Amino acid sequence: MIADAGAGPERGGAAVDEEEWRATRTWVERRLSDGERVHEVVRLRGGWTSVMRRLHVHGPYGRRSLVLRSFVTPFFVRHAEGLLTREASVLRLLGGTDVPAPTPIAVDATARHCDHPSLLMSLLPGNVRLGDDGVGQRTELLARQLLRIHRVRVSGADRPRAYQAWTSPAQVRPPDGTGRPELWRRAVDGIRREPPEHVACFLHRDFHPGNVLFAEERDESNERGRDGADGGGSLRITGVVDWVEISWGPADLDVAHCSTALALLHGVPIGMRFADQYVAAGGTLTADPGDHLYWRLLDALAFAPDAEKVVVPWRELGRNDLSRAVVGGRLEDCLQALFDRYGDGPRAHV
Repeated sequence: MIADAGAGPERGGAAVDEEEWRATRTWVERRLSDGERVHEVVRLRGGWTSVMRRLHVHGPYGRRSLVLRSFVTPFFVRHAEGLLTREASVLRLLGGTDVPAPTPIAVDATARHCDHPSLLMSLLPGNVRLGDDGVGQRTELLARQLLRIHRVRVSGADRPRAYQAWTSPAQVRPPDGTGRPELWRRAVDGIRREPPEHVACFLHRDFHPGNVLFAEERDESNERGRDGADGGGSLRITGVVDWVEISWGPADLDVAHCSTALALLHGVPIGMRFADQYVAAGGTLTADPGDHLYWRLLDALAFAPDAEKVVVPWRELGRNDLSRAVVGGRLEDCLQALFDRYGDGPRAHV
Protein backbone atom coordinates (compact mmCIF):
# COMPACT_ATOMS: atom_id res chain seq x y z
CA MET A 1 0.00 0.00 0.00
CA ILE A 2 3.06 2.26 -0.12
CA ALA A 3 4.73 4.25 -2.88
CA ASP A 4 7.26 2.56 -5.09
CA ALA A 5 8.15 5.12 -7.73
CA GLY A 6 8.49 8.71 -6.84
CA ALA A 7 11.75 9.47 -5.12
CA GLY A 8 14.60 10.58 -7.35
CA PRO A 9 18.30 10.22 -6.53
CA GLU A 10 18.21 13.66 -4.99
CA ARG A 11 16.09 12.01 -2.29
CA GLY A 12 18.86 9.63 -1.30
CA GLY A 13 19.39 7.19 -4.16
CA ALA A 14 22.27 4.72 -4.08
CA ALA A 15 24.46 3.15 -6.73
CA VAL A 16 23.40 -0.29 -7.95
CA ASP A 17 25.58 -3.39 -7.83
CA GLU A 18 25.99 -4.67 -11.39
CA GLU A 19 25.52 -8.27 -10.26
CA GLU A 20 22.01 -7.45 -9.01
CA TRP A 21 20.62 -6.95 -12.49
CA ARG A 22 22.98 -8.14 -15.23
CA ALA A 23 20.30 -9.98 -17.26
CA THR A 24 17.79 -7.20 -16.68
CA ARG A 25 20.23 -4.60 -18.02
CA THR A 26 20.70 -6.61 -21.20
CA TRP A 27 16.91 -6.83 -21.61
CA VAL A 28 16.55 -3.08 -21.08
CA GLU A 29 19.25 -2.15 -23.60
CA ARG A 30 17.67 -4.34 -26.26
CA ARG A 31 14.56 -2.19 -25.97
CA LEU A 32 16.31 1.15 -26.33
CA SER A 33 16.75 3.06 -29.56
CA ASP A 34 19.75 2.33 -31.81
CA GLY A 35 22.93 3.56 -30.22
CA GLU A 36 21.44 4.11 -26.78
CA ARG A 37 23.04 2.56 -23.72
CA VAL A 38 22.41 2.64 -19.99
CA HIS A 39 25.08 5.01 -18.67
CA GLU A 40 24.21 5.07 -14.97
CA VAL A 41 21.81 3.29 -12.63
CA VAL A 42 20.57 4.72 -9.34
CA ARG A 43 18.51 2.83 -6.78
CA LEU A 44 15.50 4.86 -5.67
CA ARG A 45 14.15 4.92 -2.13
CA GLY A 46 10.69 5.26 -0.70
CA GLY A 47 9.02 1.94 -1.52
CA TRP A 48 8.74 -1.52 -0.05
CA THR A 49 6.92 -3.74 -2.54
CA SER A 50 9.56 -3.54 -5.27
CA VAL A 51 13.02 -2.33 -6.21
CA MET A 52 12.93 0.92 -8.18
CA ARG A 53 15.83 2.08 -10.34
CA ARG A 54 16.39 5.27 -12.27
CA LEU A 55 18.24 4.58 -15.51
CA HIS A 56 20.25 7.35 -17.15
CA VAL A 57 20.38 6.56 -20.85
CA HIS A 58 22.86 8.14 -23.31
CA GLY A 59 22.60 7.93 -27.08
CA PRO A 60 23.35 9.68 -30.37
CA TYR A 61 20.38 12.02 -29.94
CA GLY A 62 21.02 13.02 -26.34
CA ARG A 63 20.18 11.79 -22.88
CA ARG A 64 17.03 10.66 -21.14
CA SER A 65 16.02 8.87 -17.95
CA LEU A 66 13.74 5.88 -17.45
CA VAL A 67 12.37 4.02 -14.43
CA LEU A 68 12.56 0.28 -13.86
CA ARG A 69 10.32 -1.52 -11.36
CA SER A 70 11.42 -5.03 -10.34
CA PHE A 71 9.72 -7.39 -7.89
CA VAL A 72 12.35 -9.24 -5.87
CA THR A 73 10.70 -10.56 -2.71
CA PRO A 74 9.10 -14.03 -2.95
CA PHE A 75 5.54 -12.87 -2.25
CA PHE A 76 5.53 -10.24 -4.98
CA VAL A 77 7.46 -12.43 -7.41
CA ARG A 78 4.66 -15.00 -7.10
CA HIS A 79 2.07 -12.35 -7.96
CA ALA A 80 4.20 -10.38 -10.41
CA GLU A 81 2.61 -11.65 -13.60
CA GLY A 82 -0.79 -10.30 -12.66
CA LEU A 83 0.49 -7.13 -11.01
CA LEU A 84 2.91 -6.00 -13.71
CA THR A 85 0.67 -7.03 -16.61
CA ARG A 86 -2.18 -5.07 -15.05
CA GLU A 87 0.01 -2.03 -14.43
CA ALA A 88 1.39 -1.99 -17.98
CA SER A 89 -2.14 -2.30 -19.36
CA VAL A 90 -3.55 0.55 -17.29
CA LEU A 91 -0.59 2.82 -18.12
CA ARG A 92 -1.33 2.32 -21.81
CA LEU A 93 -4.98 3.16 -21.13
CA LEU A 94 -4.10 6.32 -19.20
CA GLY A 95 -1.94 7.57 -22.06
CA GLY A 96 -5.10 8.92 -23.68
CA THR A 97 -6.38 10.73 -20.57
CA ASP A 98 -5.51 13.83 -18.53
CA VAL A 99 -4.07 11.69 -15.71
CA PRO A 100 -0.27 12.16 -15.57
CA ALA A 101 1.02 8.60 -15.47
CA PRO A 102 4.22 6.97 -16.76
CA THR A 103 4.36 5.60 -20.29
CA PRO A 104 5.09 1.85 -20.36
CA ILE A 105 8.00 0.84 -22.57
CA ALA A 106 8.41 -2.89 -21.96
CA VAL A 107 7.35 -5.52 -19.44
CA ASP A 108 8.76 -8.94 -18.49
CA ALA A 109 6.19 -9.99 -15.93
CA THR A 110 7.43 -13.57 -15.57
CA ALA A 111 11.20 -12.86 -15.57
CA ARG A 112 11.64 -14.80 -18.77
CA HIS A 113 14.53 -12.52 -19.73
CA CYS A 114 15.24 -10.51 -16.57
CA ASP A 115 16.74 -11.37 -13.21
CA HIS A 116 13.36 -10.50 -11.67
CA PRO A 117 9.89 -9.62 -13.01
CA SER A 118 10.23 -6.07 -14.32
CA LEU A 119 8.45 -3.14 -15.92
CA LEU A 120 10.32 -0.42 -17.82
CA MET A 121 8.59 2.96 -18.06
CA SER A 122 9.17 6.65 -18.60
CA LEU A 123 10.40 8.93 -15.84
CA LEU A 124 7.98 11.62 -14.76
CA PRO A 125 9.17 15.02 -13.51
CA GLY A 126 8.71 16.09 -9.91
CA ASN A 127 9.20 14.62 -6.47
CA VAL A 128 7.22 13.08 -3.65
CA ARG A 129 6.56 15.69 -0.95
CA LEU A 130 5.75 14.42 2.52
CA GLY A 131 6.63 17.41 4.72
CA ASP A 132 4.07 19.27 6.78
CA ASP A 133 4.86 22.62 5.15
CA GLY A 134 2.38 23.40 2.38
CA VAL A 135 0.21 20.38 3.12
CA GLY A 136 -3.04 22.36 2.78
CA GLN A 137 -2.32 23.28 -0.82
CA ARG A 138 -1.14 19.78 -1.67
CA THR A 139 -4.26 18.08 -0.28
CA GLU A 140 -6.47 20.30 -2.44
CA LEU A 141 -4.44 19.26 -5.47
CA LEU A 142 -4.68 15.62 -4.38
CA ALA A 143 -8.47 15.84 -4.14
CA ARG A 144 -8.79 17.31 -7.63
CA GLN A 145 -6.39 14.74 -9.07
CA LEU A 146 -8.23 11.84 -7.46
CA LEU A 147 -11.48 13.09 -8.95
CA ARG A 148 -9.90 13.08 -12.42
CA ILE A 149 -8.87 9.47 -11.89
CA HIS A 150 -12.39 8.50 -10.85
CA ARG A 151 -13.75 10.11 -14.01
CA VAL A 152 -11.62 8.00 -16.35
CA ARG A 153 -14.01 6.23 -18.67
CA VAL A 154 -13.33 2.62 -19.57
CA SER A 155 -15.13 0.15 -21.79
CA GLY A 156 -16.27 -3.19 -20.50
CA ALA A 157 -13.18 -4.89 -21.93
CA ASP A 158 -10.85 -2.43 -20.18
CA ARG A 159 -12.69 -2.38 -16.87
CA PRO A 160 -10.33 -3.41 -14.04
CA ARG A 161 -11.07 -6.11 -11.51
CA ALA A 162 -13.46 -5.44 -8.67
CA TYR A 163 -11.81 -3.95 -5.59
CA GLN A 164 -10.43 -6.30 -2.96
CA ALA A 165 -10.73 -5.60 0.76
CA TRP A 166 -7.36 -5.50 2.51
CA THR A 167 -8.66 -6.69 5.86
CA SER A 168 -11.67 -8.36 7.52
CA PRO A 169 -13.05 -8.60 11.07
CA ALA A 170 -11.15 -11.86 11.57
CA GLN A 171 -7.85 -10.36 10.40
CA VAL A 172 -7.77 -7.18 12.46
CA ARG A 173 -5.32 -7.32 15.36
CA PRO A 174 -5.40 -4.39 17.79
CA PRO A 175 -2.01 -3.14 18.99
CA ASP A 176 -0.55 -4.93 21.98
CA GLY A 177 -1.21 -3.09 25.20
CA THR A 178 -3.67 -0.63 23.71
CA GLY A 179 -5.44 1.50 26.28
CA ARG A 180 -8.50 1.74 24.02
CA PRO A 181 -9.77 -1.84 23.51
CA GLU A 182 -13.40 -0.69 23.29
CA LEU A 183 -12.52 1.61 20.40
CA TRP A 184 -11.03 -1.30 18.48
CA ARG A 185 -14.07 -3.46 19.20
CA ARG A 186 -16.36 -0.75 17.85
CA ALA A 187 -14.19 -0.36 14.77
CA VAL A 188 -14.17 -4.07 13.99
CA ASP A 189 -17.93 -4.25 14.54
CA GLY A 190 -18.24 -1.41 12.02
CA ILE A 191 -17.00 -3.66 9.21
CA ARG A 192 -18.85 -6.75 10.41
CA ARG A 193 -21.50 -6.36 7.70
CA GLU A 194 -22.01 -6.82 4.00
CA PRO A 195 -20.36 -4.10 1.90
CA PRO A 196 -22.81 -1.28 1.16
CA GLU A 197 -24.35 -0.95 -2.26
CA HIS A 198 -22.42 1.61 -4.24
CA VAL A 199 -21.84 3.25 -7.60
CA ALA A 200 -18.54 1.89 -8.91
CA CYS A 201 -15.88 3.84 -10.77
CA PHE A 202 -12.26 3.61 -11.84
CA LEU A 203 -10.02 3.44 -8.72
CA HIS A 204 -6.29 3.88 -8.28
CA ARG A 205 -6.77 1.94 -5.03
CA ASP A 206 -3.42 3.04 -3.55
CA PHE A 207 -3.69 6.80 -3.96
CA HIS A 208 -1.82 8.70 -1.26
CA PRO A 209 0.92 11.36 -1.01
CA GLY A 210 3.71 8.83 -1.46
CA ASN A 211 2.42 7.91 -4.91
CA VAL A 212 2.05 11.45 -6.24
CA LEU A 213 4.77 13.70 -7.71
CA PHE A 214 4.76 17.48 -7.34
CA ALA A 215 6.76 20.22 -9.01
CA GLU A 216 6.96 24.00 -8.87
CA GLU A 217 6.03 26.14 -11.84
CA ARG A 218 8.80 28.64 -11.27
CA ASP A 219 8.06 32.33 -10.99
CA GLU A 220 11.19 34.45 -10.84
CA SER A 221 9.21 37.39 -9.43
CA ASN A 222 8.92 35.53 -6.12
CA GLU A 223 11.82 34.62 -3.89
CA ARG A 224 10.31 31.39 -2.62
CA GLY A 225 7.62 29.01 -3.72
CA ARG A 226 4.34 28.50 -1.95
CA ASP A 227 5.60 25.15 -0.71
CA GLY A 228 8.83 26.59 0.60
CA ALA A 229 10.94 25.78 -2.47
CA ASP A 230 13.48 28.26 -3.78
CA GLY A 231 12.53 30.05 -6.99
CA GLY A 232 8.83 30.56 -6.31
CA GLY A 233 5.88 29.65 -8.45
CA SER A 234 2.74 27.58 -8.06
CA LEU A 235 2.67 23.92 -7.17
CA ARG A 236 1.23 21.31 -9.52
CA ILE A 237 0.95 17.55 -9.71
CA THR A 238 3.26 16.12 -12.37
CA GLY A 239 2.67 12.41 -11.91
CA VAL A 240 0.71 9.63 -10.26
CA VAL A 241 2.57 6.33 -9.93
CA ASP A 242 2.19 2.76 -8.64
CA TRP A 243 -0.88 1.48 -10.51
CA VAL A 244 -0.61 -2.22 -9.66
CA GLU A 245 -3.75 -2.20 -7.47
CA ILE A 246 -6.05 -0.56 -10.04
CA SER A 247 -9.64 -1.58 -9.30
CA TRP A 248 -13.33 -0.96 -9.91
CA GLY A 249 -15.28 0.12 -6.85
CA PRO A 250 -16.65 3.02 -4.75
CA ALA A 251 -14.97 6.42 -4.80
CA ASP A 252 -15.34 6.36 -1.00
CA LEU A 253 -12.68 3.64 -0.79
CA ASP A 254 -10.01 5.67 -2.64
CA VAL A 255 -10.90 8.72 -0.57
CA ALA A 256 -10.67 6.60 2.58
CA HIS A 257 -7.19 5.35 1.72
CA CYS A 258 -5.79 8.80 1.04
CA SER A 259 -7.53 10.14 4.16
CA THR A 260 -5.91 7.49 6.38
CA ALA A 261 -2.46 8.13 4.91
CA LEU A 262 -2.85 11.88 5.40
CA ALA A 263 -3.91 11.33 9.03
CA LEU A 264 -0.83 9.20 9.70
CA LEU A 265 1.51 11.62 7.92
CA HIS A 266 0.18 14.97 9.01
CA GLY A 267 -2.30 14.39 11.83
CA VAL A 268 -5.94 13.42 12.09
CA PRO A 269 -7.48 16.83 11.28
CA ILE A 270 -5.72 16.84 7.88
CA GLY A 271 -6.94 13.33 7.14
CA MET A 272 -10.50 14.08 8.20
CA ARG A 273 -10.61 17.15 5.96
CA PHE A 274 -9.76 15.28 2.76
CA ALA A 275 -13.25 13.89 2.08
CA ASP A 276 -14.64 17.43 2.27
CA GLN A 277 -11.97 18.64 -0.15
CA TYR A 278 -12.88 15.84 -2.56
CA VAL A 279 -16.55 16.82 -2.48
CA ALA A 280 -15.67 20.51 -2.84
CA ALA A 281 -13.68 19.61 -5.96
CA GLY A 282 -16.84 18.12 -7.48
CA GLY A 283 -16.61 14.52 -6.29
CA THR A 284 -19.53 12.44 -5.08
CA LEU A 285 -19.46 10.21 -2.03
CA THR A 286 -22.25 8.12 -0.57
CA ALA A 287 -24.89 10.22 1.17
CA ASP A 288 -25.28 7.62 3.92
CA PRO A 289 -22.92 8.38 6.84
CA GLY A 290 -22.99 4.75 7.97
CA ASP A 291 -21.96 3.51 4.54
CA HIS A 292 -19.15 6.04 4.28
CA LEU A 293 -18.01 5.04 7.77
CA TYR A 294 -17.79 1.42 6.60
CA TRP A 295 -15.36 2.31 3.79
CA ARG A 296 -13.29 4.54 6.06
CA LEU A 297 -13.00 1.85 8.74
CA LEU A 298 -12.29 -0.86 6.19
CA ASP A 299 -9.26 1.10 5.04
CA ALA A 300 -8.01 2.32 8.42
CA LEU A 301 -8.17 -1.14 9.99
CA ALA A 302 -5.96 -2.54 7.22
CA PHE A 303 -3.12 -0.54 8.79
CA ALA A 304 -3.52 -2.29 12.16
CA PRO A 305 -2.07 -3.01 14.55
CA ASP A 306 0.19 0.07 14.55
CA ALA A 307 0.82 1.24 10.97
CA GLU A 308 4.55 0.57 11.41
CA LYS A 309 4.97 -0.78 7.88
CA VAL A 310 4.16 2.60 6.35
CA VAL A 311 6.80 4.33 8.45
CA VAL A 312 9.89 2.74 6.89
CA PRO A 313 9.55 4.22 3.38
CA TRP A 314 8.34 7.55 4.79
CA ARG A 315 11.43 7.73 7.00
CA GLU A 316 13.60 7.06 3.96
CA LEU A 317 12.02 10.15 2.43
CA GLY A 318 12.85 12.31 5.43
CA ARG A 319 10.00 11.82 7.93
CA ASN A 320 12.12 10.57 10.81
CA ASP A 321 9.62 12.06 13.25
CA LEU A 322 7.09 9.35 12.42
CA SER A 323 7.88 6.78 15.09
CA ARG A 324 5.82 3.68 15.72
CA ALA A 325 4.26 5.40 18.72
CA VAL A 326 3.32 8.49 16.70
CA VAL A 327 1.61 6.69 13.82
CA GLY A 328 0.06 4.12 16.17
CA GLY A 329 -1.49 6.89 18.22
CA ARG A 330 -2.68 8.69 15.11
CA LEU A 331 -4.32 5.52 13.83
CA GLU A 332 -6.34 5.16 17.04
CA ASP A 333 -7.19 8.86 17.02
CA CYS A 334 -8.36 8.47 13.43
CA LEU A 335 -10.75 5.69 14.41
CA GLN A 336 -12.17 7.83 17.20
CA ALA A 337 -12.56 10.83 14.88
CA LEU A 338 -14.51 8.71 12.40
CA PHE A 339 -17.00 7.68 15.09
CA ASP A 340 -17.24 11.25 16.35
CA ARG A 341 -18.21 12.46 12.88
CA TYR A 342 -20.18 9.58 11.40
CA GLY A 343 -21.57 7.74 14.43
CA ASP A 344 -21.49 3.98 14.78
CA GLY A 345 -23.21 3.23 11.47
CA PRO A 346 -25.81 0.50 11.08
CA ARG A 347 -25.86 -2.48 13.37
CA ALA A 348 -23.53 -5.26 12.42
CA HIS A 349 -25.03 -8.25 10.63
CA VAL A 350 -23.73 -11.32 12.44
